[in-house]
Amino acid sequence: MLKINNFNKIIVGNWKLNGSSAFLEEFMADFTNTKLNSNTCAVICPPVIYLNQINSILHPFHIGSQDCSNYDEGAFTGEISALMLKEDNCQFCLVGHSERRQMFGQTNADVMIKSENLIKNKINPIICVGETIDEKKAGNTKVVLYEQISKGLPKTASVDNLIIAYEPVWAIGTGLTPSLDDINNIHYFLKKKIRNHENYKIIYGGSVKPDNVNEIMDLEHVDGVLVGGSSLNSKDFKKILQA
Repeated sequence: MLKINNFNKIIVGNWKLNGSSAFLEEFMADFTNTKLNSNTCAVICPPVIYLNQINSILHPFHIGSQDCSNYDEGAFTGEISALMLKEDNCQFCLVGHSERRQMFGQTNADVMIKSENLIKNKINPIICVGETIDEKKAGNTKVVLYEQISKGLPKTASVDNLIIAYEPVWAIGTGLTPSLDDINNIHYFLKKKIRNHENYKIIYGGSVKPDNVNEIMDLEHVDGVLVGGSSLNSKDFKKILQA
C-alpha cells in the first residue's frame, strides 16, 4: 500500500465510461520515456476492464478503479470486490464520486464500507466529496462536506492511506469552477476544521484543464487535482502532469 504522505502532489485521471484497447495503447504511447518527479503521484482510473492492460504499459502511472463493491464475495451479480482489484494490481480506487452518489444511490455509509474494504486489501481509497448547486446556494457547503467526511471515512483511515477529493458537483463537466479563494478556503476547511480528520491530502476536481491547473495547483491547501475530460486527451493530461 502506498504511503500517501510521501507524495507532494497527486494527479488523478478519471476516464469514466470512455476508452478502448486501441485508445489506451495510443494514449500511453504519448508517455513513452515520460519522467515524473519522485514526489508526484500520477494515477489513471480507466474502466475496470482495462486495468490489466494499462498495468502492462504502466510507467509512469499508478492504476486506480472508479468504484468497488460493498461486498467481499457472494451472489452479487456484476460487482467487483476490493480483493479482486488488488489481485489485478490496482493501487487506488475512487469512492463516492458524485455520479455514483446521484445516479446509483451511493450513500455515505456505502462510502465507509467500500473504503474500509479497500484499506483492508491495501488499496488507497480516494473519497470524493462535494456539494450540489442547491446546497451551495443555501449556504450549506460546509455542512454537507462535514457530513460526507465524518460519515464516510472509516476508523481505519489515516493520512497515510487515504486521499480526499473535493469536487463541487456543480463544477463537474460544466466548465465552471469556484474562485481560487473559494477552492483554497474549502480545502483549508477540509484539512483543518473537521475534528479527528485533519491533515489529509486534499485534491481538487471539477473542470480542471491545462489553462487553469497551474493556478489551482499553486494554492496553499491544494495537494493535487482530479481530472475528468482533460485526462482523455494525452497532450492535455501531459500538460497537467507538468504543472
